[in-house]
Amino acid sequence: MLTTIAWRNIWRSRTRSFVVIGAIVLGIWALVFMISFTVGMVQSYVDDAIATSIGHLQVHQDSFREEAKLAYYFDIDPTTLEELAALEGVKGVAPRTLVNAMVGSTRNTRGVQIRGIDPAAERLVTELDQRIVAGEYFSEEGRNPILLSSALAAKLKVKVRSKVVLTFQDLNHEITAGAFRVVGLFDTGNKPFDEGNIFVRRTDINRLLGEDAMTHELSFFLDTPQRLVEVEAETKAILPNLLVEDYREVAPDLQLYEGQIQTSATIFMTIIMLALLFGIVNTMLMAVLERYRELGMLMAVGMNKGRVFGMIVLETFFLALLAIIPGLLLGWGTVAILAKKGIDLSAFGNGLSQFGMSHIVYPQLQSGFYVQLAIIVALTALLGALYPAWRAIRLRPVEAIRKI
Repeated sequence: MLTTIAWRNIWRSRTRSFVVIGAIVLGIWALVFMISFTVGMVQSYVDDAIATSIGHLQVHQDSFREEAKLAYYFDIDPTTLEELAALEGVKGVAPRTLVNAMVGSTRNTRGVQIRGIDPAAERLVTELDQRIVAGEYFSEEGRNPILLSSALAAKLKVKVRSKVVLTFQDLNHEITAGAFRVVGLFDTGNKPFDEGNIFVRRTDINRLLGEDAMTHELSFFLDTPQRLVEVEAETKAILPNLLVEDYREVAPDLQLYEGQIQTSATIFMTIIMLALLFGIVNTMLMAVLERYRELGMLMAVGMNKGRVFGMIVLETFFLALLAIIPGLLLGWGTVAILAKKGIDLSAFGNGLSQFGMSHIVYPQLQSGFYVQLAIIVALTALLGALYPAWRAIRLRPVEAIRKI
């Protein structure tokens, strides 16, 4: 009986009811969009950093992580590399030689880090070969090829097939140099990384350093990141004397960004739920005041305060239920479309690249969030109904009937 009365009451003023439903639908859509956009932007930054440079796991000497000296290297034999690459969930393992150096052209000189890589192994760990914007990726042919970013090439005023000279210290602390020919230009979208790193073949740089087996870093890429903890433990068992770290330990800023997702979601949700709460309170309070005489009549003919209180709460709850499903569907549909097409922020591309962020953002949201949001909106609606319902039961039936 009470449920029927409450349901009919919300359709007695269709305009007001549709305004409330529309406001809740818009609030749910806005919340879903903002959180999915934030998650997409942060996840894009983390995924790009993993795919272009860091990988999911890295291995170093303990001392190298404290101070990146040339002498803190280790030897890794091919059999061990094959064993690591064969671990379940591992897509590839790439050894790297890392050297701080100066790169010079006839027009300019810059400080950089040389990354000596095995081209075939690096293809499995990073997307460097897919980020080539001019020239080509490494091949087995040619002597001393080098890959520069397009941003660094512009500063050095060089182009594909130009020669540059790398100058650095060898293991005996002697200054040595080598001439390299630019075979390709890359662009990862991360301007600080692009301007500070160059790539050469590991065999070429190790030959100049005088130590063919020199390795400063092993980088892992997992095709099943869910096995990160297991792979890290298995790698530590195989390489007990080396430091094995996941990407969050290697780059604490990635962990910070990931942690900010939940913080941002909480802030957005709090702001929008507060707006919804005040909107519901205001609307339902107006509905109570407009029905002053009606409520007085109901109490005068025997409806007790508990039932009046319950009727107002039920009306608000029904309005929320009518808004939750279309709101969630609208939000889900928007995220599904944008997750495929992406949001193009090219207008802010230069600024985003300074922070290592892609100018294309793909919103994404876990399915469990929609369930949580539906529960939170329903609870907010119930909370918003309490004050109007309390005002309704404070009416004195005789005064209410005479008032209008």
